[in-house]
Amino acid sequence: MWAATAPKPTISLHPPWTTVFKGETVNLTCDGFHFYAPEKIKWYRHFLGRETQIETLGNTFQVHSSGDYRCQAEGSQLSNPVRLHFSSDPLILQAPDAVFEGDMFVLRCKKRGKEKLIAVKYTYNGKVISNSNKTLDLLIPQASSNNGGYYQCIGSVEGNYMFRSSTKVIKIQELFPRPKLTVTASQPTEGNSVNLSCETQLPLERSDTQLHFVFFRDNEVILSDWSRSPEFQITTIWREDSGSYWCGAETMTHSVHKRSLPLQIQVQRIPVSGVLLETQPQEGHVVEGETLILVCSVAEGTGDTTFSWHREDTKESLGRKSQRSQKAELRIPVTSESHAGEYYCTADNGYGHIRSEVVNITVRSPPGNRSGLIAGGATGVSLSILLAAALLFCCWHQRKSETPLSQSLNLPSHASEALLSTGDGFLKNRIRSPPTPGLRESAHPTCPAAVELQQLYSNVHRKEGDLVYSEIQIIQQGEEKETNTSRTSLEDKCASVIYSEVKRQLSGDSAGMVRCKDEEAMESYENVPHKTCP
Repeated sequence: MWAATAPKPTISLHPPWTTVFKGETVNLTCDGFHFYAPEKIKWYRHFLGRETQIETLGNTFQVHSSGDYRCQAEGSQLSNPVRLHFSSDPLILQAPDAVFEGDMFVLRCKKRGKEKLIAVKYTYNGKVISNSNKTLDLLIPQASSNNGGYYQCIGSVEGNYMFRSSTKVIKIQELFPRPKLTVTASQPTEGNSVNLSCETQLPLERSDTQLHFVFFRDNEVILSDWSRSPEFQITTIWREDSGSYWCGAETMTHSVHKRSLPLQIQVQRIPVSGVLLETQPQEGHVVEGETLILVCSVAEGTGDTTFSWHREDTKESLGRKSQRSQKAELRIPVTSESHAGEYYCTADNGYGHIRSEVVNITVRSPPGNRSGLIAGGATGVSLSILLAAALLFCCWHQRKSETPLSQSLNLPSHASEALLSTGDGFLKNRIRSPPTPGLRESAHPTCPAAVELQQLYSNVHRKEGDLVYSEIQIIQQGEEKETNTSRTSLEDKCASVIYSEVKRQLSGDSAGMVRCKDEEAMESYENVPHKTCP
């Protein structure tokens, strides 16, 4: 027994007919050796139960006798048999040895001797299919399985003599069987690749016939164009790719086309699991004003996944995204104190929501977010309130003790000078004395006129985002003095003081201004005059 991988030769005929008249010669050729030409060929003839063997140099053999012929080279398999018939009938019907689907083949009606046929009829399964006095051949341009059957020819010669040939059975052989679609996995996991193969086989006699292939899904989706390759790869398959698949095989001349039976492919989806919420910055610690990124990921899960983010403490839904990924991000561009709290995320790819554990987010203020309040580097709202209270006390104490301002405020001399004289300092060269209608002259003409709103941070380089100021008005109790009169020394004046309020602006506050706690204690002084002059 020969190995299945050994080549199998074929036999071709010249002339191509399997039926000839006795005395004629048919040349047989043993073909199918693509890579070498054998020196010797063994021929086997089987006739009437007897088998004879002949060896030839080269691959051609001339025969004159009926029988079934086969050939074999060294190291090859035996060829399929070819049946030859050398006839003594007056009229024969000649046909080729093998007719395959898509072949163009010819049937010929031939008369022995010198008499010529003047008309020929052909019958197929007993019915006349051709009647002509112009041509003696019957041409079938493209054979199909429907052309197989019983053929006979009837020839007429001069003198109205008619001859009938023997009936000949014509078998139309299959060029290639219906292709079979195979797949690497009929239930592949989503996200993996799948290989499709359209399998069929050409006969040895037509092994040089070129085929091309095409792949479909659900009779609508064309997965590939026609290609010489019988393989097709779906690089990444998803659950929506589930369906009925089939392939088609066709000759390059389009003469034979066949399609496979459908094959169901059901893509399996992996449910999400291991949902995890992470933050950037890590561990949920973020500085106020920075960007917070909430990263929701899954350890397993395929296909389109819907991610959503939530707050546990406020029961608020923050957003959702659907994408074909195992990770998604939610960005909070600018954080504030209101973003502190407990967060979690969920993921769902069609099998239900899977929730992560809760992550606590803390928001802390950036370092150095408080500005200096007064000259000399003093900080804090409490000092501003203390200063305002000291000014109120000063005006009251001024009348009694004529104490200098620095002593009334219990401040060092350089601090009072900073308040009175530095730069655009507090009260320096900015006391104005507009007339005050309706006020009678006081017994103490030394009280200064009303002054405009002053800022306590005049000698401080204020930081952006922090603002501390005070409103103080001093109202003169007498007539307006000359403009060149010195009014810069508060120690020598008696006045009524109106304290307005102390405010501070904090970065990140939605209202823009935040009142200090100590301010409520001073509300009784707001816009209320307090006289110190009798």
